[in-house]
Amino acid sequence: MTSERPVPRGAGGRRGAASAHRSAPAPGLAPVGRPRRASTGPRRLVRKPVGNHHIRVVSVRFLLIAALVAAGVKLIQVQGFEAEALAAKAEQQRTTEIDIPATRGSIVDRNGVELAFSVESRVLAFRPRAVRADIAKYNREHPGATLSFDERTEEIARVIRQKLGDRVSEDDLLGKLRRHTSYVYLVSEVEPGVARDIQQLFPEIIAEYRSVREYPGRSLASNIVGVANWRMDDPDVKKHNLHGLSGLESLRDNELSGKPGRQVVDTEEGSRSVVIPGTERDLVPATDGSDIQLTIDADLQYNLQQSLASYVTKSQAKSGSAVVLDARTGEVYAMANDESFDPTDPEGYDLETMGNPAVSTPYEPGSVNKIVTALCTIQHDISEPGDAHMVADTINVADRTVHDAWSHATMPFTTTGIFAKSSNVGTLMLAEQCGPDRFSKLLRDLGLGERTGVGLPGESPGRVPPRGQWSGSTFGNLPIGQGLSMTVLQMAAMYQTIANDGVRVPPRIVSARVAPDGTRIAEPKPEPVRVVDGRTARTVRDMLRAVVQDGEGLDNGTGPAAALTGYQISGKTGTGQQIEPATGAYSNDKYWITFAGILPADDPRFVVGIVLDRPNYSGGPPEGRSAAPLFHDVASYLAQRYNIPLSKKASPVVPLVLQ
Repeated sequence: MTSERPVPRGAGGRRGAASAHRSAPAPGLAPVGRPRRASTGPRRLVRKPVGNHHIRVVSVRFLLIAALVAAGVKLIQVQGFEAEALAAKAEQQRTTEIDIPATRGSIVDRNGVELAFSVESRVLAFRPRAVRADIAKYNREHPGATLSFDERTEEIARVIRQKLGDRVSEDDLLGKLRRHTSYVYLVSEVEPGVARDIQQLFPEIIAEYRSVREYPGRSLASNIVGVANWRMDDPDVKKHNLHGLSGLESLRDNELSGKPGRQVVDTEEGSRSVVIPGTERDLVPATDGSDIQLTIDADLQYNLQQSLASYVTKSQAKSGSAVVLDARTGEVYAMANDESFDPTDPEGYDLETMGNPAVSTPYEPGSVNKIVTALCTIQHDISEPGDAHMVADTINVADRTVHDAWSHATMPFTTTGIFAKSSNVGTLMLAEQCGPDRFSKLLRDLGLGERTGVGLPGESPGRVPPRGQWSGSTFGNLPIGQGLSMTVLQMAAMYQTIANDGVRVPPRIVSARVAPDGTRIAEPKPEPVRVVDGRTARTVRDMLRAVVQDGEGLDNGTGPAAALTGYQISGKTGTGQQIEPATGAYSNDKYWITFAGILPADDPRFVVGIVLDRPNYSGGPPEGRSAAPLFHDVASYLAQRYNIPLSKKASPVVPLVLQ
């Protein structure tokens, strides 16, 4: 009988488990088939410690919770506190404010002929450093398909040259494209369509908006109109536009410029050049500039400029200016200087030629100023046109002796003859009877010594010495046109007074402003000034017809070359001595030659004023001694262009010196 070992308490319940455990070899045990050692008793199972595993689980759970809490806090911050700021930042990154340029207004003549207008253009630009960097980056990222900066720029230069022709040089373009700079302008004044074609081929080319000022007549009225060009000197980019440099372009710049508009658009990656269609918003339309309509007639202006320049050359003068006024309204129909400039040629800009001496350069007028004494004589019944005056060839005034222009015996000049033959002595005799106070008032009423307000920049008031500063010899100078100065515009305005029956209408050169919607806003009309009564003005006007008469003997005036067949002409010649800078005395060979005339005298339509500076007076051509022939040429053109009716009768030939 087999003896049995007692089973340890608690082991019976585990027998099956122990058997199962033994049935499978444990790792590290001998392979099957090897003798086993006999079991010495029940096997004890040992558990591995679990403390580190628990810590790891807790740590992971804590980190997950912390991450979720942080994400929640950030979400609350973004959505609750920073949402508006972040949205605005995102909006900035994808939106662009685009300026809408205003079109500059045109300048036109009285008939609507454009003297200055604007056209849209582009200037091509390039960013060499940025394009180099982009190509280098592309080559790094795509080693199998390398790009060449030199080849690319060579292709760009070739295509631009093909598109623009001889305007540009391929070599010059290539030099600009390869500069080591961040930004370079390639070529200006490119038509928008051509610029668009180039950009489609080469997106890296930049096309900046420009506006170009066109002057179809080139030098026509350039001293009046002036010039405007594209300006970028203002820190405010919105003010980069066409702005005036001289003339009316400068004086009326605000009205011509208008006001730029703007709109906000979405752009591709913030690029100003790639606008996402349909995203335009917040549109503020541009307000285009107003047109400026002048009183001048472009055809007459051209004729006056050409005639004056030719006459200055013939007379060998240093310079000359001329003005044509409407006899009734004072409107400037033409204003010319012998030299003008071409606003389409920036290299030819010169301060001297860009000015307007017709309004900016005063001179001593000489005998054309004798009209003041003539008006005073008739207005105050000092003398009648046919009255006789015994006139010598010299007269003493205070401490000086004044001579007539030619030597003659004491002769009986008529009042008309004194002015028709331009006697200094006879004029001073009549002026003495007029008196300095009445003479001074007439100077003021005729607008001398103050600006006319014609509406042009740089106007000079001329100079008339204040009445309180007159000395004894002052009144020996002023009546014969010395000791005071005026512009050719002021001189013409004096004669407009007698042409308009004694009412001076200050001259104007701007007729109206035309708003973008076509509304015409007329310029304020100048206030007329009654200088003398109508009878006085007509009488003096009739007296001055004798200046151009070609009578027998001593009955010829000083300006018969101004006469125009079929028309009565009133006028006055003048020869003003200039002062020698070295001595301060009046020169004997340097003169201002002047002429002021009215066409026709019996029914005035136009007034013409002319001044020549230092013509060859002594020993030179006939044109060097008188401007009357130039008046004749201008009057002839006026009569034809405006179909002025012939005078009903010829001017009478009146006695100037009684026999």
